[in-house]
Amino acid sequence: MTDAAREADRTLLERRLRHAGLRGTDRVVVHENRAVVVSVRRDVVRVHRGFAYASDRVLRAVVAFRDGASAGRGRAARRELLAFPVHDYVPPAAVARRRSRLRPGDHETVAALYELHATLNLRHFADRLSEPTFRLSDRMRARLGEIVVDDAGARPPEITLGRWHLERDGWTEVAKTVLHEMVHQWQAETGRRLDHGLDFRHKARAVGIEPSARRRVPPDARGARRWID
Repeated sequence: MTDAAREADRTLLERRLRHAGLRGTDRVVVHENRAVVVSVRRDVVRVHRGFAYASDRVLRAVVAFRDGASAGRGRAARRELLAFPVHDYVPPAAVARRRSRLRPGDHETVAALYELHATLNLRHFADRLSEPTFRLSDRMRARLGEIVVDDAGARPPEITLGRWHLERDGWTEVAKTVLHEMVHQWQAETGRRLDHGLDFRHKARAVGIEPSARRRVPPDARGARRWID
């Protein structure tokens, strides 16, 4: 898909969302992510490009989701937008490596990770880091997380977390792992080398995490211990 076609879809989608009630101060960004089809961060609405071809009713559900509708309407809007087959209209980009398949509940988990990243970004990085793509991995057994950065800047950073880390270690430990990867993201986006050297250690201490390459987390029921990086 060319940049011109992507921009045409974005323009069409933004026009249709505004007609459906999107506020004039919001900025619409399109993507082709596999997991989260709609996410909201401050005045930016990230929407899968496939919604450019949705019905007006589905787009009104997107706007209701963005506006934080009442509990009942919010659930209905979420069901409506998730039911629309965005990938039938804009297939996800081909990937070079095999991905773990999403499971029931993964959409909520990944959405919570986006929200966590936005909160930590504002708190520790003056809201200057770009929004990454989050992945969950079934095969990541010893490592807790990793980040992949495109040096050319053509794609957003990709943060992958081990699924069993999310399931067994609790949200506090997951937040520490995300912060660790965000320090690496900060290194990349400020022109520093991605390593665990002096810059990493100083920044890790500043954001309140262990300034080390590997972190021991509490053992699970079987006594196993996992490490980051």
